[in-house]
Amino acid sequence: MGFQAISTISKWAIPMLLLVIPFIAQARGVKVFETFVEGAEKGFETAIKTIPYLVAMMVAIGVFRASGAMDLFIEFVKPATDLIGVPPEVLPLGLMRPLSGGGALGITAELIKTYGPDSFIGRLASTLQGSTDTTFFVLTLYFGSVGVRKYRYSVMAGLAADITGFLASVYICYKVFG
Repeated sequence: MGFQAISTISKWAIPMLLLVIPFIAQARGVKVFETFVEGAEKGFETAIKTIPYLVAMMVAIGVFRASGAMDLFIEFVKPATDLIGVPPEVLPLGLMRPLSGGGALGITAELIKTYGPDSFIGRLASTLQGSTDTTFFVLTLYFGSVGVRKYRYSVMAGLAADITGFLASVYICYKVFG
């Protein structure tokens, strides 16, 4: 199968699903519009429940950055990251990524604008974006929306995964891009 065929399939996959699924549902006797409206209503209720958690998270991130706490933390961990070869320019990204996807994307865009997309820092920033997750955002938003109050080991597991992704990104970028 050539590239052109894969490109055509990719281009039409979602529009075809949007056409085929309602037809199959209708054929099975599902009231498509009513079911859609019911799902939209539940989605709206979920959005209303999650907004306070989202606002709290965004305010906390803003305070963390504006207060200088992020800069202090980066200065604190810089000696350790220097030992393992992590460029200091990507430390804010490594710190922001578990907190906020938007904040991390802004830092990535800034790094790419400053150093270029084909620089080692640009490539590392891009790899970090894809190798880590917004752990605190996910825990706050999703656990908060369903009423989970005791996270137990979720925070530690999420942060361990983020640290592993961060270190693996650095290692792989050094191996692949030198």
